[in-house]
Amino acid sequence: MKHVAAAASVALALGLLLSGCEFPFWNFDPLNVDGRTGRTLDYATVMRIGAAAHAGGDLGTAVGLYRRAAGLSPLTPAPFVAAGNTLLEMGEVDEAILAYQAALVRSDHDGEALRGLARAFLMTGKPELAGEPLALAYQETPDDPKLLQLIGVADDFSGQHEEAQARYRRGLELLPHNRALSLNLAMSLALTGNFLIVGPMTAAVLPISLLIAFTMYRRQRAVFRLLGLRVRRNIVGFVLYVLAYQLVMSPISVSGYATELVRARRVW
Repeated sequence: MKHVAAAASVALALGLLLSGCEFPFWNFDPLNVDGRTGRTLDYATVMRIGAAAHAGGDLGTAVGLYRRAAGLSPLTPAPFVAAGNTLLEMGEVDEAILAYQAALVRSDHDGEALRGLARAFLMTGKPELAGEPLALAYQETPDDPKLLQLIGVADDFSGQHEEAQARYRRGLELLPHNRALSLNLAMSLALTGNFLIVGPMTAAVLPISLLIAFTMYRRQRAVFRLLGLRVRRNIVGFVLYVLAYQLVMSPISVSGYATELVRARRVW
């Protein structure tokens, strides 16, 4: 419902901008976002419409509106950060880097811009470039669990696994039972050959996998019976499904977690 409401808000706002309908206070030129004879849209209004477009999934429109807001208030870093975040979701990493750098020109210690720039550098496979913005952000907010997680990922990318694990553990002290931090810690430990945490996690997953497989089998067998068909017994196929399927799905799952971590655009 939230996405529907956001989409409706965007549609209404853009309809007003493009329709040229005459209202008591607004009389818009269809080709001019500022209006012809009516009141000019201010910075805050354009930012709200951009946020609504973003929430509704219209990322291209959101970027255009954030850029328009930046033109209305050129010294404010917020529209550049918002544009960078949106471009990062769209997979336009180079454009996102330029947007974050523009925000940092206006406020060189803006925490969100620093974190966004670091995420963008990690997405390009250049963790060494992420070090400087992360260090600056850490000076401002050393106890931010999300920042600690991002620094840990950069350390893991650089092969500094012990430092990364220290970041994850500190993050878990501040935010206990956080799934992302726990997963990253387990992955980092696995990279260093420490399976004390990874082993129990794997042991917990296997029964769930077996339960899912058994539930799917029961459901499919019931459908086969309705159709007058018979489920062929294939023990070897079942074993291969339980084991080989996980070998295929696990790397894909890890890739999905990494994509979510850096807030990249997800492709379904």
